[in-house]
Amino acid sequence: MCNSSPNQSQSQSQSLLLRIHQNNNDNNSPPPPPPPPPKLIKTNLNHIVFGIAASSKLWNHRKNYIKVWWRPNQMKGVVWLDKKVNQSTIDQHQLPTIKISSDTSKFKYKNRKGDRSAIRISRIVSETLKLGVSNNSNNNVRWFVMGDDDTVFYPENLVRVLSKYDHNEYYYIGSSSESHLQNINFNYGMAYGGGGFAISYPLAVALAKIQDKCIQRYTYLYGSDDRIHACMAELGVPLTKETGFHQYDVYGNLLGLLTAHPITPFVSIHHLDIVEPIFPNMSKIKALERLQLTAKLDSAALMQQSICYDKTNSWTVSVSWGYAVQIIRGKISAREMEMPARTFLNWHKRADYTGFPFNTRPLSKNSCQRPFFYHLSKAQLNAEKNQTISEYTRQQIENVECKWDMADPAWIRRVKVYKTPDPYLWDKPARRNCCRVIPTKKKGTMEIDVGHCKEEEIITV
Repeated sequence: MCNSSPNQSQSQSQSLLLRIHQNNNDNNSPPPPPPPPPKLIKTNLNHIVFGIAASSKLWNHRKNYIKVWWRPNQMKGVVWLDKKVNQSTIDQHQLPTIKISSDTSKFKYKNRKGDRSAIRISRIVSETLKLGVSNNSNNNVRWFVMGDDDTVFYPENLVRVLSKYDHNEYYYIGSSSESHLQNINFNYGMAYGGGGFAISYPLAVALAKIQDKCIQRYTYLYGSDDRIHACMAELGVPLTKETGFHQYDVYGNLLGLLTAHPITPFVSIHHLDIVEPIFPNMSKIKALERLQLTAKLDSAALMQQSICYDKTNSWTVSVSWGYAVQIIRGKISAREMEMPARTFLNWHKRADYTGFPFNTRPLSKNSCQRPFFYHLSKAQLNAEKNQTISEYTRQQIENVECKWDMADPAWIRRVKVYKTPDPYLWDKPARRNCCRVIPTKKKGTMEIDVGHCKEEEIITV
């Protein structure tokens, strides 16, 4: 056998060391980066299932409230009735699927002032879940939203609110009553079902597992929403309060509440059979349909209040976009204007301001400071300018005597409001829009611009 030369041996050794070094480097090299997480799809209407509590006795009337806001082929949901009703072909195409609630006679109900239909209604979320609704890739359900047959929802704003929360966690979202006594008698931590509330999918699953046993422990409770609240308490889930859900436990005219809406998306309106039509000289359904004009143009801005001043005439101007404008003689601070004027009575039909769990202000007894109200009459979008033009007119022309040495708003017959829609308004920290009175030579007309407040722009008298 031939022996290799020293130089050959050294070369072979170096080659072997090089291969060992390379292998070590290969073994110690970092692993490839993980694949990027799947892009999260933002919550939309397709992720929501509605459960609507309804009564066969009131169905022929109240189904018309649902038609105002329901979008066939775009929404998922079920109307739960106590018994079968006759349904026309038109209704079948304009309304959600109708189901009959299961028999609840085995459950005890011991509240003498209430109605045992509360048991049936309290189980709507669980019954809807049992229909096979799931959050898999086919159904992709994230939220169950409960409401009554006399509840009107504003779907885009509902989506905006729910989008803030992680649907994979336990969430119970809604609001309380406008009646202090109602909140004391039931609970300030309870979501009122008429105003609507939302339950995340995993919480709905957890609720369905315990609910039948849970409601047996609360036979003395009055309604459906307090039974839901009792079960939420057992699950340890508190109410996440969103003040855009409106129970409206009041009587009379909602004008004061709607023209001073809190700075939050306008999600729902309830007790439509009890309160007056939201627009004068109209049926309740026609009035709600009128509001849809602006809801479709700029839902994010609906009912949002802007406050400004006509300095030439020394007037206070408040725009509740898409609904109404008011002009008042004199200069009233924004702090006062953002409080609802008491155009309504409390739940016990009394003009008692201590009955509300929020600040209110009286309607001025001084005729000179009586507001001039202008209600929405028409609205359109100027697509070229991406600008909405909404017009508001006075319905009742009254000659109110005032001896102030000040311009009289009575000569204003209509108000035109210009605004650029902002669908991302609620993606930013909450702040009022600002309004500015625009000089015009149009007789009997006031023109106003509404939009984002400019840098250092403040609402000051």
